[in-house]
Amino acid sequence: MKIGVLGSGTVGQTLAAGFVKHGHSAMIGTRNPAKLKDWAAKNPGIGIGSLNEAAAFGEAVLLAVKGTAALESLRQAGGENLSGKIVMDATNPIADEPPEDGVLRFFTKMNESLMERLQQEFPGARLVKAFNSVGAASFIDPAFPGGRPTMFLCGNDDAAKRTVAKLLDQVGWDSADMGPAIAARAIEPLCILWCIPGFLRNQWTHAFKLLQQSG
Repeated sequence: MKIGVLGSGTVGQTLAAGFVKHGHSAMIGTRNPAKLKDWAAKNPGIGIGSLNEAAAFGEAVLLAVKGTAALESLRQAGGENLSGKIVMDATNPIADEPPEDGVLRFFTKMNESLMERLQQEFPGARLVKAFNSVGAASFIDPAFPGGRPTMFLCGNDDAAKRTVAKLLDQVGWDSADMGPAIAARAIEPLCILWCIPGFLRNQWTHAFKLLQQSG
C-alpha cells in the first residue's frame, strides 16, 4: 500500500520507516523538506514532499502532527486528495500548556474529540483513530513480556477500520474496534494516561493491552 504521511516529526518518521520495513511505500509530507535532508539520506526509499503531494501520493494517509496543527494540515493536504481515502489519525488534542502533576491538558471538552472535528470538516475522508496512545519507540514490532499490546481504533467506516487493523497486525499489534468516531472521546485521553508515568518517573516504555475472558 502507498501511504502518505502528513508530518515530519518523530511520529511521522518512525511510522513511515516502519511501513516501508513491512513492505509498503511511503512519502512524508512536510512544510519544511530541508529539515529532513539528513534523515532522507539515511532512508532513500521514502519520498519527501509537501503535505499536498504526500496526500495525493497515498492510497491511505497518516496524520501525524501536533493536535493544534491537525486541521490546518488536512486543509493543506487538500480535501480532494483525502476524499474516499483512509486517514489514520494519530493526533491528540494536547494544549500548548505544561502538564499539571504529569497530567496533560487538552483543548477539547469532555463531550467532543479532535477526530470528530476533523471528520466533520472532511466528511469524504475515512478517518480511523490509531497510533495515538503509545510512544514512537513502540510503534513498530513492539516487544513486551506480556505479549502483543492493543491499539484502540474507532471510526465511522468499518471497512477502513478493518484495513487499519490488518496494517497494525503486520507491524506487531492487536487491535480493538471501539465503534464510530464518537469513541475518540475515550481513546484520545489514553495519551494522557500513557504519559503520566513518563512525566512523573521518566518511564516511557509501556503500552495498553485489552484482556478478555474466553467464551
